[in-house]
Amino acid sequence: MKYKSRKKAILLLADGTIFYGKAIGKEGTAFGEVCFNTGMTGYQEIFTDPSYFGQLMVTANVHIGNYGINNSEAESDTIKIAGLICKNFSYNYSRVDSNGSLLDFFEVNDLFAISDVDTRALVSYIRENGAMNAVISTDLDKLEELKQKLSKFPKMEGLELASKVSTKKPYYFGDENASYKIAALDIGIKKNILRNFAKRDAYIKVFPYNATFEDLTSWNPDGYFLSNGPGDPKPLLHAQTLAKKVIEKNLPLFGICLGHQVIALANGVSTYKMHNGHRGINHPVKNLTTGKGEITSQNHGFAVERTQAEAHPDLEITHLHLNDNTVAGLAMKNKKCFSVQYHPEASPGPHDSSYLFDQFIALLK
Repeated sequence: MKYKSRKKAILLLADGTIFYGKAIGKEGTAFGEVCFNTGMTGYQEIFTDPSYFGQLMVTANVHIGNYGINNSEAESDTIKIAGLICKNFSYNYSRVDSNGSLLDFFEVNDLFAISDVDTRALVSYIRENGAMNAVISTDLDKLEELKQKLSKFPKMEGLELASKVSTKKPYYFGDENASYKIAALDIGIKKNILRNFAKRDAYIKVFPYNATFEDLTSWNPDGYFLSNGPGDPKPLLHAQTLAKKVIEKNLPLFGICLGHQVIALANGVSTYKMHNGHRGINHPVKNLTTGKGEITSQNHGFAVERTQAEAHPDLEITHLHLNDNTVAGLAMKNKKCFSVQYHPEASPGPHDSSYLFDQFIALLK
C-alpha cells in the first residue's frame, strides 16, 4: 500500500452532522453537494461524468478501486466530481486490461478523497434528510472555519454549471462520411452518447453550451441533440432559446437528462430540485407507449413537474419512474421532439433503453 500512515478526515454536512474517515491519498479539503450512487460497478464512469461536476460522491458499493482504471472507459477527459467518500478503498487492483490504479488516477487529477466512512449510515442519512452541501477535510482542527466556509458555499439550486464542463470550441466525432449529421449542444456531454450515435452511422459536431441555433444550423445537420450535464437547468437560457427554435422549425430534436429538462422548460413546463435525486444503474422505468418496463441508469438531482407536463396540450409523458412516479420521458405530440430523464447510453449498466438512439435516427430519415 502506497500510504501506510493515513491522516484522519471528516465529512461535515451543512446541517452540522459529522462523519469520520481517513484520507485516501493526499491531505486536503473539498466542498460540494453530497450525493450517493448505488451502482455496484462503473466507478470510473461516475467520477468522469460531467453531470457530477460540483458534487461530493458517496459510493454505496463497499469496495472502490479494486479493478483499477481503463483509459477507454472515461466519460470525459478528467475527473469531474468534487471529491469522493467511500467505505473501503483498494490500493491494490486486479484486471487484465487495466491502465493503472485508481489512486494514481486521483493524483493525476488532483482529487481529494476519503475512505473508512460508515457509508451505509451516510446514505441512509442523505435519503432521510436530502442532498445538501458538505465538506470533506483533513483539517480537523479548523472545524469552525470549515463551518463558516460551508455556510457560504453556493447551493445547487439556481446554479449554472454547464459552462464549467462544456467544450470551449466545436469539435467532430465519428466518420465524416456517415449517412447522418447530428449537431449536439454540449452542456456536459458523455463520450458514450457520442459513441452510440457514431455506431449508428452518424457524424456529430459538438458545440459549446452557449452556441446559438444559427451556429448549429450553419452546419446543415439532419438532427439536433441536447446533452446531459450538471447543475440547475433553469439558468440555461441559451439552451432553452435554441430548443424553442428547433421545435418551432419542427426539426428532429432529442434530449437526455439535463437536455430533457431544457426541452421541458422550452415548452413552459417547470423543473424542481429533488429531495435526493436518482443516481444508480438499476432504476425501474415504465414505457407508457409500449407498456414495457425498463431497468435504467440514472443521474439527476432535478426533475420535470409532472402536473404541468400532463396539462400541457402539446406534450405527452412517455415514461414514468416507477419508484416515485416522476417524469422519465417526454414527447411532443405534433413535433419531431422527444427526451428522457435517464441514460440510454449506460456503460456499464442496463441496455434496455438503447432503442431510443434508433428512434432518433429514424426521425433523421
